Amino acid sequence: MAWVLLGLGLVLFVEGLAWALAPSLVERMLEALRLLPLDQRRIVGLLAMAAGLAILWTVQALGLIG
Repeated sequence: MAWVLLGLGLVLFVEGLAWALAPSLVERMLEALRLLPLDQRRIVGLLAMAAGLAILWTVQALGLIG
């Protein structure tokens, strides 16, 4: 459970940092995502999810968190 909360906290931190430091860049990135077809957006989401899961699994396997 601790790694889920750690992951959620890190996601919120990075998202907040991006919005605080470069809101116009975030807006442009969202616009670029809107221009992608739905299937490509779904693939991007699945790849991001797989990468995040791999990172969390690696951190747990290395014993960096309980």
